[in-house]
Amino acid sequence: MEWQPDEQGLQQVLQLLKDSQSPDTATQRAVQEKLEQLNQYPDFNNYLIFVLTSLKSEDEPTRSLSGLILKNNVKAHYQNFPPTVADFIKRECLNNIGDPSPLIRATIGILITTIASKGELQTWPELLPQLCNLLNSEDYNTCEGSFGALQKICEDSSELLDSDALNRPLNIMIPKFLQFFKHCSPKIRSHAIACVNQFIIGRAQALMDNIDTFIESLFALAGDEDCEVRKNVCRALVMLLEVRIDRLIPHMHSIIQYMLQRTQDADENVSLEACEFWLTLAEQPICKEALSGHLVQLIPILVNGMKYSEIDIILLKGDVEEDDNVPDSEQDIKPRFHKSRTVTLQHEGGEGEEGEDIDEDEDDDDDTLSDWNLRKCSAAALDVLANVFRDDLLPHLLPLLKGLLFHPDWVIKESGILVLGAIAEGCMQGMVPYLPELIPHLIQCLCDKKALVRSIACWTLSRYAHWVVSQPPEAHLKPLMTELLKRILDGNKRVQEAACSAFATLEEEACTELVPYLSFILDTLVFAFGKYQHKNLLILYDAIGTLADSVGHHLNQPEYIQKLMPPLIQKWNELKDEDKDLFPLLECLSSVATALQSGFLPYCEPVYQRCVTLVQKTLAQAMMYSQQPDQYEAPDKDFMIVALDLLSGLAEGLGGHVDQLVARSNIMTLLFQCMQVQCDSMPEVRQSSFALLGDLTKACFPHVKPCIAEFMPILGTNLNPEFISVCNNATWAIGEICMQMGVEMQPYVALVLPHLVEIINRPNTPKTLLENTAITIGRLGYVCPQEVAPMLQQFIRPWCTSLRNIRDNEEKDSAFRGICVMIGVNPGGVVQDFIFFCDAVASWVSPKDDLRDMFYKILHGFKDQVGEENWQQFSEQFPPILKERLSACYGV
Repeated sequence: MEWQPDEQGLQQVLQLLKDSQSPDTATQRAVQEKLEQLNQYPDFNNYLIFVLTSLKSEDEPTRSLSGLILKNNVKAHYQNFPPTVADFIKRECLNNIGDPSPLIRATIGILITTIASKGELQTWPELLPQLCNLLNSEDYNTCEGSFGALQKICEDSSELLDSDALNRPLNIMIPKFLQFFKHCSPKIRSHAIACVNQFIIGRAQALMDNIDTFIESLFALAGDEDCEVRKNVCRALVMLLEVRIDRLIPHMHSIIQYMLQRTQDADENVSLEACEFWLTLAEQPICKEALSGHLVQLIPILVNGMKYSEIDIILLKGDVEEDDNVPDSEQDIKPRFHKSRTVTLQHEGGEGEEGEDIDEDEDDDDDTLSDWNLRKCSAAALDVLANVFRDDLLPHLLPLLKGLLFHPDWVIKESGILVLGAIAEGCMQGMVPYLPELIPHLIQCLCDKKALVRSIACWTLSRYAHWVVSQPPEAHLKPLMTELLKRILDGNKRVQEAACSAFATLEEEACTELVPYLSFILDTLVFAFGKYQHKNLLILYDAIGTLADSVGHHLNQPEYIQKLMPPLIQKWNELKDEDKDLFPLLECLSSVATALQSGFLPYCEPVYQRCVTLVQKTLAQAMMYSQQPDQYEAPDKDFMIVALDLLSGLAEGLGGHVDQLVARSNIMTLLFQCMQVQCDSMPEVRQSSFALLGDLTKACFPHVKPCIAEFMPILGTNLNPEFISVCNNATWAIGEICMQMGVEMQPYVALVLPHLVEIINRPNTPKTLLENTAITIGRLGYVCPQEVAPMLQQFIRPWCTSLRNIRDNEEKDSAFRGICVMIGVNPGGVVQDFIFFCDAVASWVSPKDDLRDMFYKILHGFKDQVGEENWQQFSEQFPPILKERLSACYGV
């Protein structure tokens, strides 16, 4: 007997569905309680499916709602459904997939997919064959409903469908879908392509076997009148470009022609899909060859796509000029991620380099509209193409740019400024002759009456900051800085944000060039403190921190400290311990403390105490959570990481002055706990702990020394290059400890040396880690030469090559002293690689006198050992520069 509803039960369920559409919260709560009760009765789900599929007398929204409640039940309790109920639901779904109402069909499709995704594809073997079979139905509704369900299943379970677990149903499904590319209904054609598209990126075998038919079928749909079909065709071609470019190359000319048309499609969804094609093509090796002949058509299309659409302008409130008194809504504020501290070294000809394992954040010109749109996609495409074609792009662009940049319509002028910013990186060389004229024009645009023009001018100018700084300061730097600072105090929040970000970029490029203007800069930034709403305040902290990083100790003047510190400390006191706004403020203070050095002393006590408290609180919460995860929440470990990094900044900035703060706190105990935070969870905690350990070792070693016996084994186990930054900081800390411990380091050499030698010999180790490892091996050899020198031959060559580009500094000095002492103990260890040693010695610009003597003795000792004639032959292999340097500096 088929299940039948009881009339009274049915009325009760219908009443519940009606109530759940009520806006009243009390009614909603009652509905939730009632649902919980009814879920105790297994056949409640039968009523829900009955209303969805069979109760045609009810209105569609109520029937659909019944299906959605059932879907939630399936998600939460499906494993508890009795088999009879599960079977009844499955049967009803398949029997009614062709309901005349599109809403009901879609709801049934969602229900089927939810059941399938509960691991039921294996235990519902008739599902796929039946859905595929129903595609052949003469009834449009049945065909469309089945396709809708299949499309959702393909999206959710693409990997499973291509696996042996189900006996590879794709072998039947893909050819089946391809037949429907020619169907008379656009909706069906669109479903068919969407289904196949799910399998491109995963290179499903069944699709690869039918790849040529697929591509031909796509070409046949090129002129389709339906925009959903065109969108799916474009999407397919973009993905094929990534995974099967070999199949597209023979047709590339006509594909490009097609995509040029589609990028201008009247439907924005189609034009956006098509525009992705240029972004993807730019990453392919064949890009230059394939596109050269088409740039003349493509460039104007991309430039045209970079204009704000009317919808964009409405969403961006482009007509609102002053909004700086309107508080921010919390959901507009993106979460910020703190970048843990990585210790790096200074290189020849440049500042310290970023660790290679750290991703740089890409700045977006207008990221508050975070949804991807045609404007952003076109700009990104122009940016990557500029990097491919370099200055060859300019002949196609310059004639257009003139017309755009001086256009009376602000929307067109704005797009021209965006174009100029987008090509800055790729076409810099070719743009240089035009910049003396363009930069003043852009600086003028900073005063435009339209906020969106002012904000894009900030971004574009920041992309040319490097050039601006390379000119005499009076020429462009001074006027640019003056105008940007005015924009930081703009009445429009978007302009404030763009100006603050642009100013931070300018600070990084200009560094100490800004020192003469510091008073003026600080007045502006401090004034902004009182003016900014929540979101821009966070960006302002960043601009202040970057300023401190860029001008360093020049900030340590009483008048500057007087301006800057009171508002920062006031914010610091306003924020609660659990407020995430502490992150950017702590990062900012960390930079300021490092720059101000002793100037930070009057402010350090409360800042230090609070950091220690944050670490302690987080550790305590982590402890409670690990013991009773059901009672306590996992802590946000970012608080601990940021606090550790600020303590590092204090130790580095205050040096010996940090001594009394450490003496009065339990920081060493806390640090020991932080270092043991489990390897898999949050390596950043250990990364920051080791950075702090190294900084405390330099600043106040007497407090660190009693803990060394406990710390060294932990440092040893963290010399694991799987976590590059953790390993890097642990290595650096060991080196700093060596310099303080001296000969007392002996008991620990065996713990760490084998790991260090292994790391320095690993292929593809990032440069930062190699350099730190080399320095630490050198320092270890300096204090314990007898223990380290026997291994000299195993590391001397990579040691020399990784340190030749480091600037002369203390770390390099101590490491080279170590190598010289070790060569004294084990001269045989260097013989085979002596040319590398000569090269490393020649990399010094001005070694201290006693170090120069050590080099002199080793070089002359080697020369005397081998004899004049052999030395001549040996030094013939030297590059001319090396030969000259050694003979000039050391007379060999």
